[in-house]
Amino acid sequence: MSEQKHNNPEAVSVPPHRQLLEMAAGYRVSQIVYVAAKLALADHLADGPKSAAELAPLTNTHPKSLYRLLRILASLDIVSAEADQRFTLTALGEALKSDAPGLARPGIMSLVSQRSWRAWEALPQVIETGQTGMEIAWGMPLFEYLTQHPEEAGYFSAIMANQHSSEQIAVAAAYDFSALATIVDIGGATGNFLAEILTRYPGPHGVLFDLPHVVQDAPPLIAKRGLTERISIEAGSFFERIPAGGDAYLISDVIHDWSEDQCLTILENCHRVMKPDSKLLLVEVILPDDDRQYQHPGWLKDFIMLVLTGGEERTAAEYGALLEKGGFRMLRVVPTESPVSIIEAVPA
Repeated sequence: MSEQKHNNPEAVSVPPHRQLLEMAAGYRVSQIVYVAAKLALADHLADGPKSAAELAPLTNTHPKSLYRLLRILASLDIVSAEADQRFTLTALGEALKSDAPGLARPGIMSLVSQRSWRAWEALPQVIETGQTGMEIAWGMPLFEYLTQHPEEAGYFSAIMANQHSSEQIAVAAAYDFSALATIVDIGGATGNFLAEILTRYPGPHGVLFDLPHVVQDAPPLIAKRGLTERISIEAGSFFERIPAGGDAYLISDVIHDWSEDQCLTILENCHRVMKPDSKLLLVEVILPDDDRQYQHPGWLKDFIMLVLTGGEERTAAEYGALLEKGGFRMLRVVPTESPVSIIEAVPA
């Protein structure tokens, strides 16, 4: 029995020091995949196999170095090596094309950009000082940086839309929006979430509210979903004002981005314009009360907030306390078939 285990490589456990070294070396694969995305190699290989010599002038790269990149991409199953040192896309590589479902390429361009890389590089100082990696590396908060860099803001919006699409479907299925006349989506980006809800529920009207440079990209998406007549768009900052007249105020994946003082500003602005029977709906990951549930997805999201935004994820009790400070009473937490839950509250 022991001999069989010894001859089976999969049965041999990886020693702890090797596990740690493999974790530490993860940045190498990250950079390899990022460069493949940046060079749009999948787009250049979309019409069939090519050699590094053929790809080099298309990507403005050094042919031999590009060949060595393609060879390591083959080891990652992103491309496949063919005869005569030509390479073709695998099924995994197909997903790296710019127009592939899931928007992996813009997501990679956001996750491994210099903006993100340098913020994470500042992690020791983040832990030492409590400042965000963005403040340390770039001297400004994440969303201010994105405002000044529209191309990166586009990549960021794409990854957000992709990451949250399944959550949006789950929220629309878990909460009954049918009795609401007007739903105001605060910080709703280009309207994906609002469109998902209104497609499922034919009665409500929607108001999409976000910064001017964000909502300028919303009309084509809304038109594509056939919702131009049912969604109105307002531009502005939720730190300054909130549109009035809503029966429900939807704030999805926003509160966790900000400090407590900033969260209270958003909540107080909502409270100021809400009707007594309006509902506040926060869509967020709810942290477990037990820290020992270490596989919960909320822990990683919380750490990302620490590095990039200065916000945090919260337990249900912590959300209840935050809402109370902002003038609300939490009614219930509605779970969904996804990592997020819906926190329903009303003006106190």
